[in-house]
Amino acid sequence: MSYDVLIRGGTLMPGDGEGFLSDMAIKEGRIFAIGSHLPPSQAAMVIDATHHWVCPGFIDLHAHSALEPFHRPNLAPKIAQGFTTEVIHPDGLAPAPVHPTQRVNRQLYLQGLEGIGPVQWTWTSLEEFLRVLHSTHPATTLVPSIGHNAIRDFVMGSGNRRPSPEEILAMRRQISMAAEWGARMFSLGLIYLPGVYSDAEELTVLAEEAARWNIPLMPHIRNEAALVLEAVREMVDLCRKTGASLHISHLKIVGHADLADPLLALVDRAGDAMELTFDQYPYGAGSTVLTALLPPWALTGGATAILARLHDRDLRHRMTRDMMQGIPGWENLYHACGADNIVIAHAETEAEDVIGHSLAEIGRKRQESPWDAALDLLAECRLNVTMVDHYATEETVRKIFRHPKALVGTDGIFGTHPHPRLFGTAARVLGRYAIRERLISPVQAIHRLTAGAADRLRLTDRGRLREGLRADLVVLDPREYLDIATYEEPVRYPSGVSHVLVNGVLVWENGHSTGARPGGVLGF
Repeated sequence: MSYDVLIRGGTLMPGDGEGFLSDMAIKEGRIFAIGSHLPPSQAAMVIDATHHWVCPGFIDLHAHSALEPFHRPNLAPKIAQGFTTEVIHPDGLAPAPVHPTQRVNRQLYLQGLEGIGPVQWTWTSLEEFLRVLHSTHPATTLVPSIGHNAIRDFVMGSGNRRPSPEEILAMRRQISMAAEWGARMFSLGLIYLPGVYSDAEELTVLAEEAARWNIPLMPHIRNEAALVLEAVREMVDLCRKTGASLHISHLKIVGHADLADPLLALVDRAGDAMELTFDQYPYGAGSTVLTALLPPWALTGGATAILARLHDRDLRHRMTRDMMQGIPGWENLYHACGADNIVIAHAETEAEDVIGHSLAEIGRKRQESPWDAALDLLAECRLNVTMVDHYATEETVRKIFRHPKALVGTDGIFGTHPHPRLFGTAARVLGRYAIRERLISPVQAIHRLTAGAADRLRLTDRGRLREGLRADLVVLDPREYLDIATYEEPVRYPSGVSHVLVNGVLVWENGHSTGARPGGVLGF
């Protein structure tokens, strides 16, 4: 019988065990046969994988790729490192559902993390958005999450108040509908608008609904700095109370390296009593919108209200005071990282003193304080500014990386001068930390990137090399596979990837996108 692709002579890394030498045949988007000496004469295409590993396609559990396909649907930074499936709408943030009167506000608020997408947003419901997104024909498969901040804003606006019983019911309905449309996570963004205003009572009722659908909670916790233990305990207690399982987004510690051991001990104790995992990007710096530096009260009312406050001298003074003195319970990123360690990654400005420079440098050049430079940038760019914030040592990153409950998420944000994690996460996990440094074994690293992630998402059609499963595949040379993106030069593809296939279609070959886009939105 003929088949579409034959991969010959490679070491198959199945995702849930040790590698073995074998050929693999692909037909109609599926793994058709695995065995020795499959006849090449029956294949339309033959890939020589001698001295290479053949892995299941990697799964990114934290991807800001919901709007990028409207402009660059080949998603080259992801497929170049081996990602074939991405979980979108993390941090509680999503383009939908969105009330028609709030579309502009949502666009302004999301643009730093997700991009602007199409100029005109035509959707209201999550289903409508996912259908439009699917029509862009992305190269990867995009797996939707339910964004808590999005449904809260849709139901009750972005104000700082408690929801009414009717509004709670409406948010529960949104979770239920999203689950029916294929959402696999319920994401929370408890430092972002308007999730920052949610209390325990609201989260409990909504977590119960997620648990009813067997959908894990995927929170960006309230505090990743001095109060990180309290923030993780909040989520652990919430899941214990409601029966929901827990997957913590980008587990890390901003400063306070002394909290690493207590944090991992807390994860161990909680993991003994419930289903708990976390993802990590293997870097000691984060990246998010510059508005994350603002105190919570300054975010009330959405993007247009934030912009108005940035032009009010008295309110700017109050923002500065809160940054200097702090607010109880607020994660003060500016204070935790310092102006020298906050670098602008993207900004909608023609100024040459911004991209790739720290707030301290920008302030000196502009002859103003670093904090005023940050506020001015937000105003000039209508909030479309992202930052890279250096917060942890490599020792702390590696300590968290070794934990057995760790999975992988890039948290990659597209932009002019992005965080290197957008281009390098998978290669850093497998090529650097596993193959070269042996912090964990290569088999464990591949499991995190494939079968472990698929199991967490309840995706039974991918993540392993088995006959009948999707032919999402990565062919790489373990001697060459390595991240080469840096903070100074972040737009650099990893070395060592020869071929990437999505649904049996070649999307990456020897350093270049093929232009094929066989992905889409899961379930559409």
